[in-house]
Order: sequence, then C-alpha cells, then structure tokens
Amino acid sequence: MREYSTPQTVEIPTTGNLTDDVVRNASEAPDAPQFSRPDSEGGWYDVSCAEFLAEVSAVAKGLIAAGIERGDRVAVISRTRYEWTLLDYAVWFAGAATVPIYESSSEEQIRWILSDSGAKAVIGEDRSHLARVTAVRDGPNDLAQVWTLEDDAVGLLTGLGTAVSDDDLENRRRKAGPADLATLIYTSGTTGRPKGCMLTHGNFETELRVAVAELERLFDVEGASTLLFLPLAHVFARIIQVGCVKSRTRLGHSSDIKNLLPQLSTFKPTFILAVPRVFEKVFNTASQRAAADGKGRIFDRAAEVAIAYSRALDGSRVPVRVRAQHAVFSRLVYGKLRGALGGQCEYAVSGGAPLGDRLGHFYRGIGLTVLEGYGLTETTAALTVNLPDAQKVGTVGRPLPGVAVRVADDGELLFRGGQVFTGYWNDPAATAEALDVDGWFHSGDVGEVDDEGFVRITGRKKEILVTAGGKNVAPAVLEDRVRAHPLVSQCLVVGDGQPFIGALVTIDEEALPAWAEQHGKSGSVADLADDDDLRAEIQLVIDDANKTVSKAESIRKFTILPADWTEEAGQVTPSLKLKRNVVLRECRDEIAAIYQ
Repeated sequence: MREYSTPQTVEIPTTGNLTDDVVRNASEAPDAPQFSRPDSEGGWYDVSCAEFLAEVSAVAKGLIAAGIERGDRVAVISRTRYEWTLLDYAVWFAGAATVPIYESSSEEQIRWILSDSGAKAVIGEDRSHLARVTAVRDGPNDLAQVWTLEDDAVGLLTGLGTAVSDDDLENRRRKAGPADLATLIYTSGTTGRPKGCMLTHGNFETELRVAVAELERLFDVEGASTLLFLPLAHVFARIIQVGCVKSRTRLGHSSDIKNLLPQLSTFKPTFILAVPRVFEKVFNTASQRAAADGKGRIFDRAAEVAIAYSRALDGSRVPVRVRAQHAVFSRLVYGKLRGALGGQCEYAVSGGAPLGDRLGHFYRGIGLTVLEGYGLTETTAALTVNLPDAQKVGTVGRPLPGVAVRVADDGELLFRGGQVFTGYWNDPAATAEALDVDGWFHSGDVGEVDDEGFVRITGRKKEILVTAGGKNVAPAVLEDRVRAHPLVSQCLVVGDGQPFIGALVTIDEEALPAWAEQHGKSGSVADLADDDDLRAEIQLVIDDANKTVSKAESIRKFTILPADWTEEAGQVTPSLKLKRNVVLRECRDEIAAIYQ
C-alpha cells in the first residue's frame, strides 16, 4: 500500500459561508467588474461587484418572501448563463441549498431528483423546462413554487421581495456555517439512479482556499478572466464559478457552443476550462480544416513538432532542430490556434476524464499549457492538479495541500481531505460504501502514485477487463488514443471474459463529409460503416493505439457502428463520459458478433 500527502498551506475558516465573498467584494472593490454579460451587438458589458451584491440580495429576498426557509432545497434547471450564478448565490443568501439539474434531463430524471431532494422550488430557464417539471409535479413531492427565466423569474422574485428588510436578509445569510449544506449535486453516473452528493460550504471553502492559492497564475494576475461554457450543473464548472467570485476574477458565461469561438475572440479569456472531449474536438476541427485547405500534411507535421517540443521540455534540453521547426510553426500554425481562443489565453484546466499525454503535449507545445486535474462530484472537484511549476503531462498532478492519497492493495485510489463530501443524501448504505471508518473516500478509480507524488489514473476499478487468458486490461488507454483521431467520435473497448480484446467505434458525423469527399464517396455513417476504405482508415487508428499496450492487450477486431452514441439517447453523460454499462447492454449483439 502506497500513500502520499501534501501538508496544509492555508488556513481554512471555521465560521462563515460562501456568501461572504460577495459581501467582501462589494465592500473592498465595489466598481471592479465581477462578470461580463453578452450584449446584442456581439460585445460584452460588465457587472460590478456592487451591482452583483444588489441583484443577489433582491432575488434572495424574493425567495424568502416566497416561503423558502433555511435549509430548504431549491432546484435550478438552465444552460450556463449569468442568471445561473445569480440564482446560486441568491439561494445561499436565503440560507437554502441549490440542487442543480442538467437542462437536458428527462422527465424521469427530473422526477427522481425533485422527489429525492425534497426541493421546495424550481427555477427553470424556459417553458420546455416548465413543461417537464409540470409533467412530474403531480407526484408525491414538496414542490411549491416554479419560475422560469423566460418569464422573468428574476424580476418576479425581485418584486416579491420588496417587503423583506435588509436586516432580515442579513440575519438569514449569516446563519449558515461551514458544516451547512450548500448544494446537493446528483451524480450523472454511468449506472443506476443518480445519488445526491451533499457538499457543504466548508467543502467549497477548503477546495477554493487551496486551489486559488495554488493556481495563482490563473486567478491572481492582472486582468484575470475566464469564459465558462461547461454546464453549471457539473461540479467542475461550479467550483470555477465560486473560485472566480472568491478571487474577483472576471467571469463570463456561454451556452452557445456553436458560436463559442467568436465569443472567445471578443471576451479574450486569460484561461479556460473544459473536459477532454472539448480539447479533442478543437484539435480534430483544426486538423480537418487544414486537410480541407490542402494543408493537412503541414498541420500534421506541426502537431508532431509541438508534441516533440513539449516532451523535450521535460528532459534536459530541446534539440536544436526541434527548436527551429517549432519557431517556424509558431508563426505559421500555433499563433492562429492560440488566436482562436482570443489571443490572451495561456492556461487551460482539464478535468472530468483523462486527457491523455499526446493531447497534453500538443497543447503545451503550441503555447497553451493544459493543467490536468482529478476529482469527482463527491470531492467538490479537484483533489489533485498539475501546477504551472509542478507539472507532469500524462498525470493528473499531485494532491492539493491538505489532501492525502492512498493506493489500496487492489490499485484503487483512496483520498482524504476537507473537500471530501459528507455523504449521499438519503442513502446511508451508499455512503458507508464510499467512506470507510477512517475517513478514506473510495474513488472507484485505479491508479498509481510516483515518488514525487504525481498521480496517474489508469482506469475504473469496475471497468478493468479480464480476458479469458487472465490478462487485466485497462480500456481507457486504448479508448483515449483511438478517440483522438479526427474521424472517431467514441470508442468502447470490450473483451471481458473473451479470448481477445475488441472495440466498438463510432464516427464523427461532422468529420465524415470531408473524408468522404477526399475519397470520392458519399452517404451517411450508416451507408459507409462497412466501406473498405473507411475500415482501412480506422484500422490505422487501431494500429496506432495498439502501440501503447502489450500484444495481449491490443485490439484484434473492431466494428464501426452506424450511429453515434449521444446524451439524448442516454449513452453519454452530460459531462460527455460514456455510460459503459448502457452501451454494453444496447450493443450486446454487435459485441457478440466480434467473437463469432
């Protein structure tokens, strides 16, 4: 058993709550821009710290007037937008806890979360959310109020709260302490019914006091800013939101992923955060555009040089030839890629799933350092993170100060620290399974810890495949490498109990037309799934992935599926992770055919 811990470096408050940051900011820097909101002409206008406090207070008063009591749960269903953050803090000002729900959630998912959480009120974004809530409202629940942003929920709550005094609001706001529930986040999960993770104000304070201090190059620089486009129902985006308020980093919101690049170019963030699939899509899109313009070979060479340059940074020196080529491509290629992010972005934070060392080296090689971290909903986001001055590409960094990691005898990673949740709502059995008597959280992930404390995730404990020959195979290594190809959308490695390893592959529908045109073909993915040229292309991808593993672990056969896996169809979580058990169940015939 291996264990590594990092000593606590900052003082964690024993009183107060997350709303104190909003009050402090308005007092210390009332005119400083805390947020930027998009205007009708494609630009941005600022919301000052004082203005944010005034808006939050007004909405919080409305919640109190509507009957929200201290400790109540209030659900929010919306895409990422300024009002989401406004409502989050208003709920906390009113002494309640926020229950985020993904805006893509089905009626059944909404029914379960509202029922299990006992939410007293719901604020949705539009009437489609209202319809889904209304459809499940008749069942046994405590739901009393429903508002929508489309029907001016903010204005209605502001008007409703005019009779609530400042003293009454302040009395309610100050009652919550570190041990009080701040939010109930239901894990999107890959199996079973979502479980509500209880995260306290103290969990958030521990996480952010440490993370903001450790990531000072992101949060504590002149003009620090970020554009948030991940769903705020996810703990990763939520912790950045709170971190920006705590550090007075200018924050913008975007839910229009199709127009994200134009927004990045006008917002000009100094850092961004995303899940690995976003970084894969950015790389693949750039590769496809280069190929369409007849510059595919140049881009491929530029990518290889960027990777080689980054790898050399970890050694004693960068070879002269690589340095010279890197300088040329910096002018021809890399500058344009950085410019697409607004031109001022130096760092990116990646989480939610393993990024893979190839992409990590590529981005660092073009001048955008991706700081990969690791954490779960149950741990209030990050437990480990790579830092600007302490980074190993391919790892998820070292434990944050105050966090201890232990590798159990079966390879599972266990963690202990102040950001670890207090348990699952209404589920003591699941809580006892996740948190042992000594306070160690069982992550369910398998990994390694090197002599310097850097953690490497090698797979999920329940996803390790054991072939008929007894070989243990971690599918993530192969899946990440295959999925990195521009033509590939998703990959699922199979072979548990089978004589060899196989794979199911889905094709990126946006990338296929360009490839088809280059090869004189036409038709949909379904039309081309058995095409010899397409299979030959994917075979090259499989061959490349197989170079990363032993022969016994390599993919011997694969099947191209006629349709992609999607969140709407239930095979992918809102954070873009594959629901392995769902896909295995739905594709059992295709898997069986691999072994016939």
